Amino acid sequence: MRRKGVGIMSGVMSWMVVSESGHARVEDVGKHSIMRRTGLPTRDLRVLDPLLSYPSSILGRERAIVVNLEHVKAIITASEILIINSSNPSFIAFLQDLHTRIIHQTTSTISNDMDGGCQVEPLAKDSLSDNSADPFYVKPDSPKITPENIVKGAPDPTQLPFEFRVLEACIESACRCLESETLTLELEAYPALDELTSQVNALKLERVRQIKSRLVALSGRVQKVADELENLLDDDNDMADMYLTQKLNDRLFDQTSLKEGYNSEVEDIDKSGESNSEKYEKFTSAKLDVEELEMLLEAYFAQTNGILQRLSTLSEYVDNTEDYINIMLDDKQNELLQATIIFNTLNMIANAGIVVVGLFGMNINIDLFEGHPRQFWITTWGTFGGCIFLFLVCLWWWKKRYFLSQ
Repeated sequence: MRRKGVGIMSGVMSWMVVSESGHARVEDVGKHSIMRRTGLPTRDLRVLDPLLSYPSSILGRERAIVVNLEHVKAIITASEILIINSSNPSFIAFLQDLHTRIIHQTTSTISNDMDGGCQVEPLAKDSLSDNSADPFYVKPDSPKITPENIVKGAPDPTQLPFEFRVLEACIESACRCLESETLTLELEAYPALDELTSQVNALKLERVRQIKSRLVALSGRVQKVADELENLLDDDNDMADMYLTQKLNDRLFDQTSLKEGYNSEVEDIDKSGESNSEKYEKFTSAKLDVEELEMLLEAYFAQTNGILQRLSTLSEYVDNTEDYINIMLDDKQNELLQATIIFNTLNMIANAGIVVVGLFGMNINIDLFEGHPRQFWITTWGTFGGCIFLFLVCLWWWKKRYFLSQ
């Protein structure tokens, strides 16, 4: 039995396996069984280990595609997808969407093959034979319906191969998850930032700090997904490796007939006088026709760029709010410094008045002490007025020197 917390590299894991027909089942498979089943090396399986932290990546291999996007950790082959089982709500929603896509596409494929191969019409009730329980019949002049016509018939060019449908579901689920987190962050960030501009306190500053941390982490995740899609779009060889169904069909061809057809084509090309380089260019251009996958990836690359733009706008709003808060704090600090200058000036003038009072309080015999009370009041009010005059002169000087606001 598999112990809890054991990763891919250390034992058996629980995998959700979804086949091409849409049938899903849970299998406990070991590392070596997965390697034999998909042809993947150990280093690719390490990317999917839930106990290890690996950035988002999409790897195209000979027989499988390794997808590590957010909550989706899967291995895609030409006929099935193996996903690491999880109880994450996003994972459950991804499984439902994947099952719907596969069932819908399979039903559509069978319907198109039946419509193209024969004419099927409902049979009248009175014409049903006693041993017929099927309300559909095939016209005698139409081709017969066989499993080969339905399953092994020529694929509809408008329909994507199984691996691309599954890959699209994986990328779409990851983009939907990132977009949902972005929307949630926007709904929390903008009101919190607006409240902070009206009143600054420690609680609101801590809330904005947490929002900024989430913003940085989410931007990094979205950027990694966008970079991975961009790297795939820039390399046609990597995209060509993801055509698993086409490569599987090529391997199933009869080697003898393939060799004879290739030899006849070579003889025709030699007779036409084409050089070896021209022949090689034609062969490689046929092998690297990746327009179908390129269009698929470009759509989600544009979506991730849109999410990045929204996060960039939010980041700029956070930076602008921080600048505004710093300006407010600097203004408050300037007001405190001005108040400090004023109080220091008042303290200096008050000390000057105290000096005058101290001089008159000394036990010294002078003519002023022997005068009338009028002399006392003149001295008192003169000292007070002098202090006020000195204070006004100091304020005028500070404003002239731009130490105080006008």
